[in-house]
Amino acid sequence: MLPEKTLAWGLSRSCIRELAEYGAGRKKEIGAENVFDFSLGNPSVPSPAVVDQSILDLIRDNIANEEAKASGKAAPAEGFGGSIHGYTTAAGIMSLRQKIADDLNSRFGLNINPGLIYVTCGAAASLTISLKAVLLPDDEVITVAPFFPEYRVFTEGQGGRLVVVPAADDFMIDLDAFAAALTDKTRAVIINSPNNPSGAVLSEACVKGMTDLLKAHEAKTGRTIYLISDEPYREIVYDGVKNPCLLNYYDDAIMCYSFSKSLSVPGERIGYIAVSDKMTDAANVYASIMGAGRCLGYVNPPALFQRVIERSIGQTADITEYKTNRDLLCAGLKELGYEYVEPQGAFYLFVKALEPDAKAFSDRAKAHELLLVPSDDFGCTGYVRLSYCIDKHVIERSMPAFKALMEEYRA
Repeated sequence: MLPEKTLAWGLSRSCIRELAEYGAGRKKEIGAENVFDFSLGNPSVPSPAVVDQSILDLIRDNIANEEAKASGKAAPAEGFGGSIHGYTTAAGIMSLRQKIADDLNSRFGLNINPGLIYVTCGAAASLTISLKAVLLPDDEVITVAPFFPEYRVFTEGQGGRLVVVPAADDFMIDLDAFAAALTDKTRAVIINSPNNPSGAVLSEACVKGMTDLLKAHEAKTGRTIYLISDEPYREIVYDGVKNPCLLNYYDDAIMCYSFSKSLSVPGERIGYIAVSDKMTDAANVYASIMGAGRCLGYVNPPALFQRVIERSIGQTADITEYKTNRDLLCAGLKELGYEYVEPQGAFYLFVKALEPDAKAFSDRAKAHELLLVPSDDFGCTGYVRLSYCIDKHVIERSMPAFKALMEEYRA
C-alpha cells in the first residue's frame, strides 16, 4: 500500500515536461529547425561571464589548495574541511548570506540580516520549505490563477489545501474575489510577480490592495497569514515597469528566490529564502524554516555554486534579448489576429486559444509543429503559454505555422 497522493503525482506528468519530451522526439524525427518549441522556460541567453570565470577560478584555487596540502603547505581551511566540494553549514555560507542580505537591503530599502537568509536548492526548495515551516494540517493557501502548476503539489505535499482565486482580465488580482477567499483557515498566500505563465507584473496599487486585505483579516481573526513571494523572474521586467518588493508592503512576508533565470543557471538549483525583518516572531519562523529544511532533506546547498553566487551577486544575464523576443512574437501574432495581454516581465506570453478547449487547441497546433502549453494546469481555461526564451529565429520561422493554424480555424 502506497500513499495515494504521492503515487498519483508520480504517475501524472507535468503538461510542460510532457510537451517538451514530445518536442524532443519530433526534433529527432524531422530536424530541430522544423519544430517550433515554445514549451520550456529554459533560459536561452548565456550566463554572464562572471559565472563561468568564477567556476574556473574556484577549481584552480582548489587544485592549488590540494597540492599545497599534499606538500605539507596546506592553505587555511574554509567551512567543514576546506574543499570547495565539502559540506557547508546547513543554512549556507555566512559570507554568501551576508552578500544576499546586503544586496536586498540596498536595492529595496530593507533591513534584513544574514541570520534571516536560508540558502536553498532553488525556488522549488524555497517554496516547499516555507510551506512546511508555516502550515498546520488543513490550512488553506491562496494563490491567483493563472499560477505555476507545482504550487498545488507543493501545498498539498505539506498538508495544506490550495485555494485558487481567478485573476482579473488584465491578470492583476481580483481584489473582491481575493477578499471572498480569505477564511479562518487561511494560513498563507503565494504570489508570483512577474508571473509564470502570464508575464504580468503586479502594480503597486494591486499589491497595496491585496496587503491591506491581509492586514485587515489578520486583525479580524488574530491569525497570522504569511505572504510567500515567489520571485525567480524578479529582474526580468520591461519598459521601465516597477516590480514592487512585497516585503515593503507586508510584514509577515517570506521571499523565495532562485538565481536560475537571472543568471541563466537553472540546472544548478541555487536560491534562497529571506524572512522579513519586520515579521511577527521572525526568529521562530526562521527556526521553523531551518527545521523544515532539515525534515525535507534540503540542507547544505551545492557548495561550489554557493561560492559562484557569492562572486556573482548583482549580475544578470543579458535579459534584453527576452524583450526583443517578446516584441517580435507579440507583433507577429497580433498581425495574424491572435489575442493576448502583453507581458510586462518574465519570458512567457499567454495567448487566447482559438477554441474554448485549450488542450484540443494545443493538440491541433502540434500538426503545425507548434508546441504550445495548454492553460488547464495553470488553473484557468482557454489559453496557451508560449515560452519565448528561445532563439529569435525560431520565432521568425514559426509565423507561417501560426498563420496556417489561424486559417484552419477561420475555415
